[in-house]
Formats: sequence, C-alpha cells, structure tokens
Amino acid sequence: MLTSMSEAKDLATAAGSADPKIGLRAVVALRNLLEKLEALQVRHARELGWSWQEIADALQVSKQAVHKKHARGRGDR
Repeated sequence: MLTSMSEAKDLATAAGSADPKIGLRAVVALRNLLEKLEALQVRHARELGWSWQEIADALQVSKQAVHKKHARGRGDR
C-alpha cells in the first residue's frame, strides 16, 4: 500500500513510462489502489447512511453494480 502522496505521484508518472514493463506494472498498482480506495469510500458512505442508489450515482454506475460489488458478505443486502 502506498504510504505517501509522493509515492502515488511517482506511480502515476511511472504509468506514463515509455518502457511498457514499467508502465504496465504501474497500471496494475494503480488499479489495485483504486479498488481499495473505492471500497473504503463505499464503506464510509454506508456508515454515514448513504443508500446504494446515492453511492451508485456518485460512482456513475448502476445501483445493482455497486451493490453486487460491495455488499457481499457484509450483511448489507
């Protein structure tokens, strides 16, 4: 997991590398970070009482998609 904003910036810069090996590895790391951040924010929104529809609207996806992705095993169905 990234520990500072400078590391995140370095990773974003690496994603634009002319070397595909470096760029693709950075893309994978960014994708993993994005998934973790999304899960964190969805959990936080639910804790604050947001509906699945409100979260879906904010993420610009369907209610069904966000619910399917984030409600598993959380007793939140």
